Amino acid sequence: MSLRRLPAFKVMMVSLSVGGLVGCASLPDDYRDPRDPWESYNRAMHQFNSDFDKTIWKPVAQGYHYITPAPVDQGVTNFFNNMRDVTSMFNNLLQFKLSRAVSDAGRIMVNSTVGVLGLVDVASNLDMPSYKEDFGQTLGYWGVGPGPYFVIPVLGPSDLRDGISLVPDWYSQPTAHLKDSDIRWTLAILYGIDTRADLLGASKVLEEAALDPYTFTRDAYLQKRRNDVHDGNPPPDDNWNLPLDGAPAP
Repeated sequence: MSLRRLPAFKVMMVSLSVGGLVGCASLPDDYRDPRDPWESYNRAMHQFNSDFDKTIWKPVAQGYHYITPAPVDQGVTNFFNNMRDVTSMFNNLLQFKLSRAVSDAGRIMVNSTVGVLGLVDVASNLDMPSYKEDFGQTLGYWGVGPGPYFVIPVLGPSDLRDGISLVPDWYSQPTAHLKDSDIRWTLAILYGIDTRADLLGASKVLEEAALDPYTFTRDAYLQKRRNDVHDGNPPPDDNWNLPLDGAPAP
């Protein structure tokens, strides 16, 4: 599960569950969401990812969370957030958001030096905002639509635009250019485990609240990414959720 910023995500999940239960009652039996033309594949991959998570990722994340002291766990999260600030800086530059790019550069400088390679988030304590822009947001900023919803094996919910964007986002991070492949992939796996551990609370909300976890996850992801692309202020006339065949929108 790759959703970020847990408190906001939990609020959005609860809102979507209530709204989804009300809306879905009025949908015809043959309704198909136009954002999800590959639903058969996506549902199968969602189930595979769910089984993989239950048997491997979640137990590993729980074990990591249990044995790792809170300050160390936070330090690991801070380190990877510092790497994401590098990605954010490049993407803010590509979007001509120069003040944000300067802020990202300042965060990287402060956290990489005073914060000891990012292990301590000094920049946030200095009220330097964190934006965490990615290449999917950059493409959206320049008018590239999200394309169909797409569940990526192991990595989870995405759309076609964000799936493609994983490649430049990966190569924009300093850890991707380490010459020692063992260290490079160890850090990649550690990032996945740390991220999954940070999402343990959110996944519990999902398991307890959703009648259809697949639809719940899809709608939460698409709504979050729409907000991300528009910096939290999506246009009211955006036809992101229009249904097919004239069916009422959920």
